[in-house]
Amino acid sequence: MGTSLSMENQIVAAIRRIMRAVDLHSRRLADEHGLTGPQLATLQAAASLGESSTGTLARAVHLSGPTVTGILDRLTKRGLVDRTRNGQDRRSVTVRLTSDGDDVLAAAPSLLQDRFRQELVRLEEWEQTTVLATLQRIAAMMDAESLDASPLLVPGPLDAATQAAPPVMLPAETAAESTESEAIPAKAPTVP
Repeated sequence: MGTSLSMENQIVAAIRRIMRAVDLHSRRLADEHGLTGPQLATLQAAASLGESSTGTLARAVHLSGPTVTGILDRLTKRGLVDRTRNGQDRRSVTVRLTSDGDDVLAAAPSLLQDRFRQELVRLEEWEQTTVLATLQRIAAMMDAESLDASPLLVPGPLDAATQAAPPVMLPAETAAESTESEAIPAKAPTVP
C-alpha cells in the first residue's frame, strides 16, 4: 500500500526498527553467551580499568551505582568478578575481573551487531562522527541524556516474569507491517 507517512511517523518507525534490532541482538547475546548487554559492558569496563571502585565502573558504563551493584552481584555469583572491601574504608569496594571473567570476555561478541559494526568501519571517520553526533542529538532531543545507559541498550527484560507484562505498541509504519511480535516494552529493565 502506498500510504505516505508524515516525517514524525517515519522517525518513530526508524527508531522502532533500531530498538527492535537492538532487542534481538541483546536476546541473542543472552541466549548464546549467557550475558546481558550491560553485564558484557561491565565486564569490558572492568577489564579495561583493572582494579577499580564500583563508582568508577558505574561512570565508565554510564549506569547508576545501584544498577552496577546489581550487575556485579550477578557477575560475582558466576565467578566472573571479585569484589573486595578496602581495609580502611569498609564502604569502598574494589572490583577486578577474575580469570573466568577474562575467558568469558575473550569469547564474547561485540556489543554492536556484526553487520552494523562492519558497515560502521567502512565509513570514513567524518561519517562515523556524524552518525555519533546524530545519535547523541536524538538522545538529547528525547531528554534521555540523564537516563542510565550502557553502551548497549536493553529495551526489554529477559526474565519470564516481566515479559508477561503487556507491551506498549508504537505507531506502525503500515497496518501490514505491524505485528504483535514487534511490540516494544514501555520501559527498560531496572536490573539488567
